[in-house]
Amino acid sequence: MANKSSKGKILVVDDSETTREILQRNLVGEGYAVWTVGNVAAALEQLETVTVDLVITDLKMPGGSGMDLVRHVRENLHHTQVMMITGYPSIEGAVQAIKDGAEEYLAKPFTDAELYTAVRRAMDKVRLHRSHGVYWMQTPALPHGMIGESEAMLKIFDAIGRAASTSATVLISGESGTGKELAARAVHYGSVRSQAPFVPINCGGIPDTLLASELFGHVKGAFTGATESRAGFFHAAEGGTIFLDEISETSASMQVKLLRVLQEKEICMVGSNRARKVDVRILAATNKDLSALVKKNIFRKDLFYRLNVLTIAMPALRERENDILLLASHFINRYTSEFNRPQTRFSEDALRVLRNYDWPGNVRELENVIQRLILMTEHDLIDVPDLPRLMRFSAPGKLPLNRTLAEVEADYIKSILVSVGGNKTRAAEILGIDRKTLRTKLSGPPSSDSSQEGVSPS
Repeated sequence: MANKSSKGKILVVDDSETTREILQRNLVGEGYAVWTVGNVAAALEQLETVTVDLVITDLKMPGGSGMDLVRHVRENLHHTQVMMITGYPSIEGAVQAIKDGAEEYLAKPFTDAELYTAVRRAMDKVRLHRSHGVYWMQTPALPHGMIGESEAMLKIFDAIGRAASTSATVLISGESGTGKELAARAVHYGSVRSQAPFVPINCGGIPDTLLASELFGHVKGAFTGATESRAGFFHAAEGGTIFLDEISETSASMQVKLLRVLQEKEICMVGSNRARKVDVRILAATNKDLSALVKKNIFRKDLFYRLNVLTIAMPALRERENDILLLASHFINRYTSEFNRPQTRFSEDALRVLRNYDWPGNVRELENVIQRLILMTEHDLIDVPDLPRLMRFSAPGKLPLNRTLAEVEADYIKSILVSVGGNKTRAAEILGIDRKTLRTKLSGPPSSDSSQEGVSPS
């Protein structure tokens, strides 16, 4: 009996009842639907009635070999993957299993992590093969445009649900491009305020001299050019939610004003002395560590505590490996439709590069890459040479073994700098060093003086 699941259907074939029970329990726990049988004949009968994504089969079983099952699947089930497991591992056995069509080969005993990794790889290939070389799949219906089925994102969806059920202020943190505004929208539209406006504001994109007027409005004559009174974003968001993105970029004086709004639930238009009550929920976001800014006296401690009632920490894309191809599929669907382009296909090698790349720009960078490929690639099969140069060189390959540690380190530092557009602060954060150390490493080792002892000029 199998449970219903969106992650995939698996048939386990093994003559050991204990092995079948362990595999079923572990894989069901990971969200897969699992059937189990004890021999090849029963497996063939099961495959006549149930379409599965993956067959996990033992090699040696009474009444039929796992190799026979591998060949049957390859000859009759074009979109089903096979994983071979065996307690009698050998190089010859592995080679033969791969030749006969097994995509994965695991030797007993194997760890849970090894099993899950192999199954995940096989499921990725199922999705690829079913689209004839295109990673093209239905993305699950998740909160307001958010996509993901990784453990990290499942935690985010849970946090969004809890935040939506309250009226508390929420602070959303995460690197640029991780989807902080999408999370804010999901909180708003999942709350009782969903019928009222959601007003997003990029605090870092508005000059500080204008931010107060934009947020709170101004009265006629409040400043040069104020020829009439005008309401602000807080007025526009009445009854709903205002989203203050890049909250860390606000000045000290603006932080005082925002603190008053949070404490007193009232605003004062620029040029007016009359305060007005507002019914607006505040959500804020930052790509910086506000607690560190508080310690440096750059951000007000009292405002930080007011904002930091509930927190949602958006994971970087590199922490969501299982979601990369899912997101790629979503953006392929979007932009082939939007630009009226033919169905675009990715080679398996190109998909491997997408998964291995570090994505310093996160989901936004992935979206931009897919959009550019859809627009600029003349053929409908995207292969590794079509990918951006930086991504191509992120593909793993053999490194020369005659390089010094300093040379390897220097090349790695340069690749990180390229990936973040030369931003030394961001590069230092990724490398786990401070900017001074980074500058020292970029300048290279001190030049040698031929007069020093033990140094030859040749």
